[in-house]
Amino acid sequence: MAVDKNRCKDRIAVIADDHAIVRQATMQILGEIPGLQIVAEAANGLEAIAAIKKHKPDLLVLDAAMPLARGIEVFAEVRRWSPDTRVMLVTGFTSASLLADWLNAGVDGMMLKSAPTAEMRLGFEAVLEGAGFISEEVRTILDNSTAPSALSDREREVLALIATGHSNSDISDKLCISIKTVEKHRASLMSKVGVHSVAELMVYALREGLLDEHKQL
Repeated sequence: MAVDKNRCKDRIAVIADDHAIVRQATMQILGEIPGLQIVAEAANGLEAIAAIKKHKPDLLVLDAAMPLARGIEVFAEVRRWSPDTRVMLVTGFTSASLLADWLNAGVDGMMLKSAPTAEMRLGFEAVLEGAGFISEEVRTILDNSTAPSALSDREREVLALIATGHSNSDISDKLCISIKTVEKHRASLMSKVGVHSVAELMVYALREGLLDEHKQL
């Protein structure tokens, strides 16, 4: 019987997450997988891209939001520099629209940071073996999603500014629109998103990834 030499080789992995405690926990889980060696950790997107270009790993465990380069930007560079690398997204985001965007982008696996350790290991092993993997939590979010009416580009701009503490007057000046127009956008946002306060808008904006990366999960 012929032996697949590639399966006899140690496989290598890179972990990219800006939280050290998450990297350590991920390292422990990956360390239980026979024949898998962790060759690099990355605390920001640029470090992740550099590690991918250098090592061309079998597996990248990737966070969605990191400083310097977003997870989706890192993912694009992975596909450019190391197309054979399998990518598992491990995120704190629970936004159905963002998770769907990653799924549509072609990521190999997705799970939340709250996933049980056993499920994480199962997911890592499945992705390493060339299978796709979506955790139960992610499937539930996607299956039960009831997305609000699509926001226009202008509404997204206004939402991001509201959520970062800008007044109607500030938004008017920044976007070169009248205060009445800002108020109309605010009312439309409240209706589409289904919230009734700026605090709820901030929660929505964070969940949808509309705030700065360092404020995301």
